[in-house]
Amino acid sequence: MATGTLYTYPDNFRAFKAQIAAEYSRTTIKLASFKFGETNQTPDFLSKFPLGKVPAFVTAGGDCIFESNAIAHFLGNTQLRGKNDKDASFILQWINFGDNEILPASCTWVYPCLGIVQYNKTETERAKAQVKKALSVLDNYLLTRTYLVGERITQADISVACNLLSLYKYVLDPKFVESFTNVNRWFKTLVNQPQFKKVIGDFKFCEKMAEFDAKKYQELHGKADGGKKEKKAADKPKAQPKKEKPAKKDDDEDDDDAPKKNEKDPFAPFPAGKFNMDEFKREYSNKDTLEVALPYFWKNFEKDNYSIWYCEYKYNSELTKIFMTCNLIGGFFQRVEKLRKNAFGSMCIFGEDNKNSISGVWFWKGPKLAFELSPDWQIDYESYEWKKLDPTTPETKKMVEEYWNWEGDFDGKKFNQGKIFK
Repeated sequence: MATGTLYTYPDNFRAFKAQIAAEYSRTTIKLASFKFGETNQTPDFLSKFPLGKVPAFVTAGGDCIFESNAIAHFLGNTQLRGKNDKDASFILQWINFGDNEILPASCTWVYPCLGIVQYNKTETERAKAQVKKALSVLDNYLLTRTYLVGERITQADISVACNLLSLYKYVLDPKFVESFTNVNRWFKTLVNQPQFKKVIGDFKFCEKMAEFDAKKYQELHGKADGGKKEKKAADKPKAQPKKEKPAKKDDDEDDDDAPKKNEKDPFAPFPAGKFNMDEFKREYSNKDTLEVALPYFWKNFEKDNYSIWYCEYKYNSELTKIFMTCNLIGGFFQRVEKLRKNAFGSMCIFGEDNKNSISGVWFWKGPKLAFELSPDWQIDYESYEWKKLDPTTPETKKMVEEYWNWEGDFDGKKFNQGKIFK
């Protein structure tokens, strides 16, 4: 019987793979006293595991094993590993599926909700789509099966389920998973097994999809930076006050951030309206586009005070590399920087290298084409065809949804990537 010592921090889903395997094989393992960031940086630990990562396992004979699936394999039994080469191959297939098709997307989606990493809307939306795709594959496969390989639980079930734990705990709310009935049944069966419950406890399913919490992220990351700055400032000797003559400002010197005395707001002639542009942008940046941002937009949009526009680049035949097309859009955004306060837009790139196109959907304050309101905004806009959209039609609502969520048929165009002006 395999025995030894497991190094891990609490609630590590990777370590759960090995711990649950040990429960099924009735192997007793010792959990080492471990503090992440300290124990794994000691010379003794690094001499055994140079990468300093956990889970890590030291066998009773002194052999050192790292990587969760390898440890689980060592601690498991014949039933978990596969009774023959065919079963063993299928078990390995599904373990790799979990690590390659589920886990990266899970981390991208869940970690910002926990404040571990910064939120990136584009990456999160891609991760959600990948999770849906992986769950669809699992759901179809489990339609006629109780478990992934054979008629009993194997390491395939344990490892894939562990990779799904964070998703089901934080973001897979009932609405998101309602169509994946076979996966839900399989997952609930597993987490309610005595061997699972002894390791993970009573599992609580997500009721409301977690979202990025900027405050939590700042608490975990911002305070450390702030502390360093304060300490640096305290160590620096106090400078003696110096008498200086006030600098003379040239007549033509310009401060871009300060309002010019005679500068007029191009949007001043239009009614102020009640639509809160900043609030909408926060909803769009930090929350789900379909579930939160778009409903907020349509609920508060004022068709008498704002307008929606579709644009299409006139010279698509001249576009070559995708990265160059991205740079083209980026340059356009930079040159209309001062429009941000009163506008929002999504520009999408379709196609591939040497065969791509640009089109987008914008909205801004006022009924007119915004770029014509100021000479500063007129460098690029004439390179696009602009069409004002009727906000009351289903066609406009569909177009807004596709272009702002970066998903849809786009009239047959293949979406490549997008850039948001906000």
